[in-house]
Amino acid sequence: MNWIELNDLNQLDTIGTASAEGPIVIFKHSTRCSISSTAKSRLERNWDKHDLAHVQAYHLDLIAHRDVSNEIAERFSVHHESPQLLLVHNGEVPYAESHLSITASELEEQVKGVLS
Repeated sequence: MNWIELNDLNQLDTIGTASAEGPIVIFKHSTRCSISSTAKSRLERNWDKHDLAHVQAYHLDLIAHRDVSNEIAERFSVHHESPQLLLVHNGEVPYAESHLSITASELEEQVKGVLS
């Protein structure tokens, strides 16, 4: 799994536009939260076991980039949670999950759903 660091507001424009070509994942991670670390680790360990290699994955350290986290909530009309996984497709978020409900297997199903 290759994370793309999300650390600039301008990247959200890129994500919105690129999501028309294929689904994009944003993982909002709190470096101060053990649940967030566990969710991130589980996602990383299981990413390659599922059909997700074609999905761009952005990692946001929301402690360091709170402004980006706030803009995500506003731009994509999602309630802020941490950790949080967002699936962006066609500039919208059809799927969002948080805490230990974040799984690679469910993400794979959601990606298949938006592509069908």
